Amino acid sequence: MFNSDLYENLNMFDMFQRPSDSDQTERNGDDDNNDTKSGTEVDAPSADDDNQGPASSGPSRRRAKRKRYHRHTQRQIQEMEALFKECPHPDDKQRKQLSRELGLDPLQVKFWFQNKRTQLKAQTERHENGLLKAENEKLRAENHRYKEALNNISCPTCGGPAALGEMSFEEQHLRLENARLREEIERISGVTAKYVGKPIGPSFSRFADRAPISFGTQPEFLGEYGGPGGGGGLGEVLRPVSVTNEADKPLIVELAVTAMEELIRMAQSGEPLWVTDENSIDVLNENEYLRIFPRGIGSKPFANLGFRSEASREAAVIIMNPVNLVEILMDVNQWSRVFCGIVSRAMTLDVLSTGIAGNYNGALQVMTAEFQLPSPLVPTRENYFARYCKRHHDGIWAVVDVSLDNLRHAPFTRCRRRPSGCLIQELPNGYSKVIWVENVEVDDRGVSDIYKTLVITSLAFGAKRWVATLDRQCERLASAMANNIPAGDLGVLNSSDGRKSILKLAERMVNSFCTGVGASTAHAWTTLTGSDEIRVMTRKSIDDPGRPPGIVLSAATSFWVAVPPRKAFNILRSEKFRSEWDILSNGGVVDEMAHIANGRDPGNCVSLLRVNSANASQSNMLILQESSNDATGSYVIYAPVDFAAMNIVLTGGDPDYVSLLPSGFAILPDCEGPNRGIEITEIGSGGSLVTLAFQILVDSAPNSKISVGSVATVNSLIKCTLERIRTAVMCNDA
Repeated sequence: MFNSDLYENLNMFDMFQRPSDSDQTERNGDDDNNDTKSGTEVDAPSADDDNQGPASSGPSRRRAKRKRYHRHTQRQIQEMEALFKECPHPDDKQRKQLSRELGLDPLQVKFWFQNKRTQLKAQTERHENGLLKAENEKLRAENHRYKEALNNISCPTCGGPAALGEMSFEEQHLRLENARLREEIERISGVTAKYVGKPIGPSFSRFADRAPISFGTQPEFLGEYGGPGGGGGLGEVLRPVSVTNEADKPLIVELAVTAMEELIRMAQSGEPLWVTDENSIDVLNENEYLRIFPRGIGSKPFANLGFRSEASREAAVIIMNPVNLVEILMDVNQWSRVFCGIVSRAMTLDVLSTGIAGNYNGALQVMTAEFQLPSPLVPTRENYFARYCKRHHDGIWAVVDVSLDNLRHAPFTRCRRRPSGCLIQELPNGYSKVIWVENVEVDDRGVSDIYKTLVITSLAFGAKRWVATLDRQCERLASAMANNIPAGDLGVLNSSDGRKSILKLAERMVNSFCTGVGASTAHAWTTLTGSDEIRVMTRKSIDDPGRPPGIVLSAATSFWVAVPPRKAFNILRSEKFRSEWDILSNGGVVDEMAHIANGRDPGNCVSLLRVNSANASQSNMLILQESSNDATGSYVIYAPVDFAAMNIVLTGGDPDYVSLLPSGFAILPDCEGPNRGIEITEIGSGGSLVTLAFQILVDSAPNSKISVGSVATVNSLIKCTLERIRTAVMCNDA
């Protein structure tokens, strides 16, 4: 005899262990076959179940059982559907919270999500199989048609079958195209089978551009990367990120395709989606964005969590062809070097597709990166995202990023990357038109007060800065690739090899400075006691041919000066005014020994300076300096160099073994001029936000400990230099 309480407990256990409700609905003839709308099926025992023994179980008893269904309400379905779109794999905490809100058991919620994922996977597989079948039928028909055409061709001389070389150009092209299509289908089918256990699906078939493009060798995607300019491995500096799960890969593919469609539409739209602000920047009309993309990837800002929307657009003509630009964006090492002022660290975590026909068309990667402003007072923005590249039928390349934070089991991020990226259109003479869109949701409450306006106006992390940086770096690359010595170059440079070597050394110096001046999580900045402005950190330099061995002390501070950025830039880069602020020059006369122009702006150049000491007992000093200016900011970066080492570089020797400890300035426009009593008529006409950074070798023994006196000396050096800079920029005209 069954105990009635035990029987009810077994029934409740059965309620949560049954297969998907859609299967039960189909078996019972329910006209609603959507399992996401079904509830939980429960066996209702008959009134005399307690009087039935085990022997009475059988067909008659099963017929006596009655079925009753707990149907989910429309509200319950809608709420679970909404959560499923944002997070297909909710954790226990989310399921319990949802069950309390909807009045369901957590196991009911769990099984609903399981059934929903199963249903979605089944629908995807059916669609994939249909597409594959149609593609195979089309390919088979084409093969048959080509074979018949080949069989009907005869040699005009002997009457026998024609050889391949005797075919017309069109026939040879068709044969090669057919072989390429077959290889492409097999490759994509193999890649997609890794994700869902089935051949080709809609996600990657949508990636495949049917027009074959060939640009030479297949690029390399992965490799060890220690940040721009060298350094430690990424395992030491990047926060842990979970490896992409196999179950998540189809979702990443669909997310990337959707993000690509949204990016293209945003980039090509005008008003009212985009409006021009007082800084002549195209900023996003958030209300219009939510209207156009009501179910979009980024349609729900986390305002209640302190997030705000930040979106901008910029267009420019760049001196580089689209293929090379795409390679820069898709190769994490090149991308980090070119954008070293913005990207402090980056890493490719997974490659879901390497592209088609030896180029990046259809390439899909999972990446993590940290974006920075050149100041320790502005927190970096960490992002975990997918990057997808596509060449469209009109010849326009598009590269899009979209956050994958919903798939990452990690602490909540302070920055979520909505569909962002660029469109690249080919122009004559090796130029390209680039339209860049930056669209993020960010919590920037940790930004220092003096930088808040710059960040809010999208000048710090917006599209204008990305495009200005790309334009400037393409100028530098074009200059480095020049085979002759331009007439503007002067001084001790007498060979193109020496010119290239010194430019390569300057590039390493700039990358090292940019990656060391920001607020990266890899940097352990410490605020000096009694000074809220000065940050310091130490590191050991061991077996690094590009740095002197020992203990290196880095110090940085950011401050405001009441002069336009252009004036501050011209004074700080000029050898004429250097003795007024550079304490290490000891008042000596500074001469420019070599000058290499590497941009349209006269201030964009690499210089080799010699400091002629005013004291006869002290030796002269050589300084390598690069100054760079664009529409969003400027840099003056320098480092003392050894005479013997520079003589080798000037003759074309390897610059990688020249020890450098870069110091310098990052100068950004102040957008809060009216609040400081300054009238701003355009970007750069108000005050300047200057970051001063030093690197000093305080001890040549790597295992020694830094003394309090060394820190005090650097503190005094920073403060004294800061006051000298303020005096120099206010009292001189440039």
